[in-house]
Amino acid sequence: MMSNLFSIFDPSTNIFNLSLNWISTFIGILFIPYSFWLIPNRHFMFWNFILIKLHNEFKTLLKNNYFYGSTLIFISMFTFVLFNNFLGLFPYIFTSTSHLTLSLSISLPLWLAFMIYGWLNNSQHMFIHMIPQGTPSVLMPFMVMIETISNIIRPGTLAVRLTANMIAGHLLMTLLSGTGNNMNYYMIMFLVLIQILLLILESAVAIIQSYVIAILSTLYSSEVN
Repeated sequence: MMSNLFSIFDPSTNIFNLSLNWISTFIGILFIPYSFWLIPNRHFMFWNFILIKLHNEFKTLLKNNYFYGSTLIFISMFTFVLFNNFLGLFPYIFTSTSHLTLSLSISLPLWLAFMIYGWLNNSQHMFIHMIPQGTPSVLMPFMVMIETISNIIRPGTLAVRLTANMIAGHLLMTLLSGTGNNMNYYMIMFLVLIQILLLILESAVAIIQSYVIAILSTLYSSEVN
C-alpha cells in the first residue's frame, strides 16, 4: 500500500539497489521508426521541418548573441524533454520529467553557465540589468534585491514548472482511473471518454512544456550579453 498519493511517481523498479526506472530516459530513440534513418522520407522531412522552425525561433530570440550552432543546445533540450514527456504517457513507463532530479539537472547547469559567463565577460551589463531604466534612487537597493532573488530562483522555477505540469495531469488520470471499479457500464463509458480527452490534453502539455523550458532558457541566455 502506498504511503501517500504521490508515491506512485517514485522510482520503484530496481536490481541490486540500482534503479531501473531511469532507463526510460534513454529509450526514446527506440520509438523512432526505422524508416526515419532512410533519407529522404516522410518522418525525417517532418522532423527536419520542426527543427528548422525551432532554429529560426531561437535565432530570433538570441538576437546579437547568435552564432553558428548556438541554437543546437536548446533544440537538443527541447527534443530530450519532449521525448521523455511523451514516454510518460505510455502505460508502465516511468515519467522521468516528473521528478525534480531530472528537471533541475537540466535547468541548473544551464543557468549556472549563463551566470558565470555573464559576470565574467559582461559584468557591467549584468549590474545595469539589475536596475531598470528610470528607477528612482530610493528604490534602487530594493530593485537590486528583487532582481537578484528573481535571478537565483530561475532554475528552480524552470524545474518546478515542468515537474508540476507533468505530475498534475498524470495524477488526475490516476485518480479518475481508480474510481472505475465502483461505476456502472454507462459511467465507465463516460469515464473512458474523459480519460481519452485528458490523454489528448496531456499530449498537448508534453509539447508545450518542452517548448516553454527551451524558450525560457533561450531568453535567459540572451540576457547575459
